[in-house]
Amino acid sequence: MADDIGGLPADAPADANGLDPAAGQPQVSILTQYVKDLSFENPNAPASLQMAEAPRIEINVNVNARRSGDDLYEVELKIEARATTGETTAFVVDLLYGGLFALRNLPEEALEPFLVVEAPRILFPFARRIVADATRDGGFPPLLLEPIDFGSLYMAQQAGQGGIGGQVAGNA
Repeated sequence: MADDIGGLPADAPADANGLDPAAGQPQVSILTQYVKDLSFENPNAPASLQMAEAPRIEINVNVNARRSGDDLYEVELKIEARATTGETTAFVVDLLYGGLFALRNLPEEALEPFLVVEAPRILFPFARRIVADATRDGGFPPLLLEPIDFGSLYMAQQAGQGGIGGQVAGNA
């Protein structure tokens, strides 16, 4: 019992989640997240800030993933939002938000689903806040994007195309 630490045998793996890294267990690390490109346009200000009619808002979301090095993958979440009233543009927000992920010992069949479903799911709340802050800072109420089910988008594209090659696109 003297060799036990916190109820674990002394020869237990040192990894915090109980997995032995030397045994080839899958490991995922988020190395960094960043704004790659951000644009906010308010082309008709100040008139666009005084419109009586609520604007029509169109949102497009795309995911792109690519290998960036040994066991390194960059995942980009592109969010485009356009608000219009009739023919008048109230605002346009374009955000390209990236994340760098280290993936070790991940089975090949799990790579694409992780990169186009789980990684964007991790990045989305941060990108959502940036979009909300940009619209608020532009003089409009914050644009709060609804959560996106990247898994459903992925499955729909898999069913429709028999594979997607690292791209998930959708309209919210």
